[in-house]
Amino acid sequence: MERQSVDSSNIRSIGYDASRQVLEVEFKQTGKVYRYAGVPADMANSLVRAPSVGSFFAKHIKGRFGGEEVSAA
Repeated sequence: MERQSVDSSNIRSIGYDASRQVLEVEFKQTGKVYRYAGVPADMANSLVRAPSVGSFFAKHIKGRFGGEEVSAA
């Protein structure tokens, strides 16, 4: 999945597959990539546009959608 860089101290890049409702997040400190299933498109779009991407992720995505590690960058 192609990801785009975001301005965040914790998150390096974000990708989204609308047809499968899968969000992919790459973290800066670990380089690990996680996929989150069942994320609606409006939630993924809000994440990318959020003033604080990391805070939005922590509040609205983490713990709410199943995260699975897929690789280390």
